[in-house]
Amino acid sequence: MAASDLKVETRMGVKRKSQRILSIVSNTTQLKGFPVGFFAEEMTRAFLMFTEAGHRVDLASPNGGEVMFDTHSDPRTPGGAYADDLISLGFVHHVKFGAMLKDTLPISAASVDDYDAVWVAGGGGPLLTFKEDTALHALIASFYEKGKVVALICHGSSLLLWTRLSSGKLLAIGKKWTGFTDDEEDEVNAAFGMALNQYTIQSEARGIDGTSFQCRGANEPFAVRDGRLITGQQQYSSAITAELVLEALDE
Repeated sequence: MAASDLKVETRMGVKRKSQRILSIVSNTTQLKGFPVGFFAEEMTRAFLMFTEAGHRVDLASPNGGEVMFDTHSDPRTPGGAYADDLISLGFVHHVKFGAMLKDTLPISAASVDDYDAVWVAGGGGPLLTFKEDTALHALIASFYEKGKVVALICHGSSLLLWTRLSSGKLLAIGKKWTGFTDDEEDEVNAAFGMALNQYTIQSEARGIDGTSFQCRGANEPFAVRDGRLITGQQQYSSAITAELVLEALDE
């Protein structure tokens, strides 16, 4: 008899207190002559997991208004690599959620006191749109200093290169975190036949004394929780990163 035939197991669902999460994505910009926004799965998978857990999620962007999936990550792209991303496909065609992509909340209209956590997706836009956005940096710092959960995934974790607390210290100092790696940047550059970004998160992190950038191999799911700071390496880490957020909110 197979060992699995001897196993008896029961499970119970977790009843959670409903909380509010602000999900932030990049506005659309131009990269090497083509439009980029945010990586679809890095927002939609977490959004689904949070709503299924009973939480309310608002979708925001620095400037508000319409946002777009990176074409590379969009399941509607003919012959695209993510045609089987049913979560993102369902999101964009959902009457309520699809409408959110047309009219995101500007971060200027978001009050940190109204939320329990913030989630920031990556993609093609953040290295361009987040770097000089001091209002976004201040918002992330405020979430952290007010005791909220701060979750950043893939290029969204680039915010740790610039976000300073009220003391002037970088939020990244003394923290363990992850994000899109140099090896992963090299793979993307090879796929597009050009160097897409002028700098990388991992290389910039090396220049910050007192921080610990951690990672696994290219495209391996990996997430880090350091207290209320939660980071994920790339799109394949979306689910495990969101799980860490749910655990943090349960505490």
